[in-house]
Amino acid sequence: MSFWERNREILIKQYGGLIDEIIYEEDALSPEDIKTETTPSGEPSLCVRGIYVHSPRDPVREAQRLVQAANSGNGPVVVLGFGLGYAAQAAAEFGRPVIVVEKYGNLLRKAMELRDLTDFLSKNRIIFVVGGNGGGITSALGIAGELLPAQNAGEKNNPFVIRNKALTSLDEQWYRTVEDKIRTWTMKDEINMATLKRFGRRWVRNLSRNMSAIRDYPGISCLADLAAAKSKAGGESAALPVFLAAAGPSLDKAVPLLHDIHRRCIVVAVDTNLRFFVNHGVEPDFVLVVDPQFWNSRHLDRCISESTCSRTALIAESAVYPPVLNLPFKNIFLCSSLFPLGTFIEKQVDPKGRLGAGGSVATTAWDFARILGGSGIWIAGLDLAFPNLKTHFRGARFEDRSNSQSGRFSPSETWVARALRDGLPFKARSACGGQVLTDRRLSLYAAWFENQFRRHAEVKNFCLFYEGLAITGLQAADTDAFLAMPERRDEIDIRLEEAFSQIEKDFNEPEQTCQRTKRYEKAVSDLRLGIESIKEAAEEGARIAQQALKRGVNGKQRDRIIKELDEITRCVTESEVKEVAGFLFLQAEDEKEAGRTPEGGDPLRAYLETSLKLFSGLAEAAALNLF
Repeated sequence: MSFWERNREILIKQYGGLIDEIIYEEDALSPEDIKTETTPSGEPSLCVRGIYVHSPRDPVREAQRLVQAANSGNGPVVVLGFGLGYAAQAAAEFGRPVIVVEKYGNLLRKAMELRDLTDFLSKNRIIFVVGGNGGGITSALGIAGELLPAQNAGEKNNPFVIRNKALTSLDEQWYRTVEDKIRTWTMKDEINMATLKRFGRRWVRNLSRNMSAIRDYPGISCLADLAAAKSKAGGESAALPVFLAAAGPSLDKAVPLLHDIHRRCIVVAVDTNLRFFVNHGVEPDFVLVVDPQFWNSRHLDRCISESTCSRTALIAESAVYPPVLNLPFKNIFLCSSLFPLGTFIEKQVDPKGRLGAGGSVATTAWDFARILGGSGIWIAGLDLAFPNLKTHFRGARFEDRSNSQSGRFSPSETWVARALRDGLPFKARSACGGQVLTDRRLSLYAAWFENQFRRHAEVKNFCLFYEGLAITGLQAADTDAFLAMPERRDEIDIRLEEAFSQIEKDFNEPEQTCQRTKRYEKAVSDLRLGIESIKEAAEEGARIAQQALKRGVNGKQRDRIIKELDEITRCVTESEVKEVAGFLFLQAEDEKEAGRTPEGGDPLRAYLETSLKLFSGLAEAAALNLF
């Protein structure tokens, strides 16, 4: 059996459509571009367009040197340019996921013909991104993250990139686009940390004031499959389509279709564009609010009243700005909290149902639309870019605010210029061809969508007026195809009313309400006692460390102090509320690094200084969680 036949057998079994990509590829190197030869070591080498891709003497040894630095990391290894697979094969020995990125599928075919890669291909941690625009790297990084060992959870697992310079230099722009997507992906942890630093205390304050909402409002899990096909007398009711409105500039083009959309779809809006619907006389079925800030709640100003949005249900996260939960929405449903304080209460009282969080309300809204289980998700306004240098739909709160504050020396154009500049803008591939201006934050959201579209391939996503950033998995759709769908508003209203009535009946059943109230009171009591215990222990640890540093420690006292501090540490780490108490303690990792003993220094003093900072910070963080 030839190498190709052996390798092909595994490709068909484990790698799905990859075999088609490397056999029927449209964009391929010509046979004249690819030359092979046998090296003195006995292994084949490759020459592409006159450039050696591997060592002409010993490609195996060259690959081992090339990947050596990757052995010190925890994240996946990304190999840009497969060639004959020597580097990827060496990287796979580390036991971490390996992502192979190769523009030309017929180079992969050549490798399969020349080398026995069955052992390499048999590993269940190899992911291929072949051809196209390289956008598959986002999904591949998501898959690789799920394949990382459990002990790496909570660590920074940034990908390590290995470049075959001969191959990447042949198609610099293509591989540069891939690397831009990799950089965007690795930014997510930094963005999450920056967001926590900025809003962490606000989240905790809001959660403390909204705690009873976890007891009083049902979760979005009650709405799962609301739009799915239903059995009924005389047959089956087809699944309902869902329309999702984001807040990008292209949403303006949906104005002539809004009433047609409402007649055909369950309409899901986000807080940013609720006024868009109100101004055009359409009540969305659901609106999502997840941002905790006061200024974000202003998007709802003059939108909710007895005459507007009286049929709209609110989907919220329990850390939203508290007055939002007091607005007269038809119904209120909570999604699971993203934060330890809310999670602790929910687990004991009433789990709500998790929604994805990609950093934008549009990402959460899409995941909600997905769990509704409809026949497809039709989307407008998901530009994630600045087409024609526009930032949002016309009439957005951002625009109104900039216009109201505009003056001779600070016109509204200045605000727009800052909005375009401050996100570190760059040009990227547009959905309608060419390039469009986007920024790092928006491209990170795009990466989230691409990853989710891959994970939920059964969900069909159609975008009307698709002129923003190209997003793999989002299909452009014309208005004629949309308008060809039947009008189903009466059926939608009946199904929503029946669902809301049943949820209200089940959730507020007297016995259920009584039991939920008891669980809530116990959870709050346990939480308070646990946080107070950690606060007291941390204060005691800080006191011991501070006194030891002030008075000095002799040999007899050393073991006693270390034992006392270790015992306090054990009490904290074994507490069931340690994640809640430590949520705002952002300095732990920095202090751990700062507390390392300098060369020739006193290790005991360094240990006491680190303990003082750690326990002082933990005591402060715990105090902020007391409510």
